[in-house]
Amino acid sequence: MSTTELAWFKSSYSGSSGDDCVEVAVTEQAVHVRDSKDVMRTPFAVGRDGWSRFLNLVAEA
Repeated sequence: MSTTELAWFKSSYSGSSGDDCVEVAVTEQAVHVRDSKDVMRTPFAVGRDGWSRFLNLVAEA
């Protein structure tokens, strides 16, 4: 699946002013992450377990 076919949505952790937007797209294998201001830049992907650990660490901070 190409990144243009993914169902991107704005992360709930993005800033409310609209200029700090991170978008994510979830698949069975990974969570894809991109900057909404630069969608032509290649997004990165992390495994779902890694993404879950990252969110847990952010929530604890």
